[in-house]
Amino acid sequence: MPSRNYKFYIRRAHRYLGIFIGVQFLLWTVGGIYFTWTDIDEIHGDHLRGAQTPVVISENLLAPDVVANKVRSSAGDAEIKSLRLITIEHSPYYEFAFETSDRKKFLIAADARTGEIRPKFTREEAEKIAVNALAHPFAVRSTEFLSPENVGKHHEYREKPLPAWAVTFENDLVVYVSAQTGQIGAFRTLKWRIFDFLWMLHTMDYQGRDDFNNYLIRGFSILGIITIASGFALFFVSSKFFGRRRRRASQPRA
Repeated sequence: MPSRNYKFYIRRAHRYLGIFIGVQFLLWTVGGIYFTWTDIDEIHGDHLRGAQTPVVISENLLAPDVVANKVRSSAGDAEIKSLRLITIEHSPYYEFAFETSDRKKFLIAADARTGEIRPKFTREEAEKIAVNALAHPFAVRSTEFLSPENVGKHHEYREKPLPAWAVTFENDLVVYVSAQTGQIGAFRTLKWRIFDFLWMLHTMDYQGRDDFNNYLIRGFSILGIITIASGFALFFVSSKFFGRRRRRASQPRA
């Protein structure tokens, strides 16, 4: 009777744990299949990008720290996180990436020859940049201005510097152009959106999608180990070999 009892409880624990976390295991598997069977370059939209123009320096530029001192007055209390040299309309510019105390990101472009800050890009300029960034021409369907107020945690352009222009083409491709520097922030395609949704299910971060250390996925990982362990335990206690050894050990010696 005791043998039947512990087998019963192991079997019940394994069955109900399997039902409880089986759906999540299925979602992890479906996501893993999509991640491994889809070309990451197509997810990023790299096959839709045209050739990028390299930065050509043919004149003397101001030292970055000199320009940074001019730019800081326009950035408030935000800190410079990175700096790179870019080209805007065939002219060299310094792109300063700032981050505020509440982790909001924004960019400032300053002429590398004069230190003058470039005005924000207009809708027409952003559309022209987006069209020129494509390997093959597509018609523009709509253009939207994005600010921190209308980009939430689930937006496909989350965690990127704002403001930006979202230029949507007829094939549902969205090219995001920085309103401050005119640089391409991201290409977003249907394959990327499927990836992003499956990634949310994979990480089980239903608030921001990108946190792989949340308590929900940690809990399910522990339950997964318990389920596997209960399956091994059920195999051993139910096997004929294990049962024969127990019977032999319980028989009195002559």
